[in-house]
Amino acid sequence: MTSSYPSLTRALADVLWFVDGTEDDRMDQDDAVKVMEGVAHVVSTLPSDQRRELVELVGEMAAAEGDPARRAFLEAFPEGFGLIGDES
Repeated sequence: MTSSYPSLTRALADVLWFVDGTEDDRMDQDDAVKVMEGVAHVVSTLPSDQRRELVELVGEMAAAEGDPARRAFLEAFPEGFGLIGDES
C-alpha cells in the first residue's frame, strides 16, 4: 500500500512516542494527556478509508521497527487511539 501521507503519519507517531515517553519532570502530564486525547479524537473522526490506511501504515511501521518498546507502542496505537475495536 502506498499512503498519501506516509511522512505525516511517521511524524505523528514520532511526536506521540515522545509525549508518551517523556518523564513527568520534563513535561506536564496534564498537557501530555491533552495531546494524546486530542489526537485520539481527531483520528477517531477520520472517514473509515483513512482510518484503515492509517492502521495499515502504522502496522507497516511496527513491523519494520527495531526498538522493541517503540514497536509495542506502534502495535498498540490503532486500538489505543480508537482506530479499531469497540466500533458501534
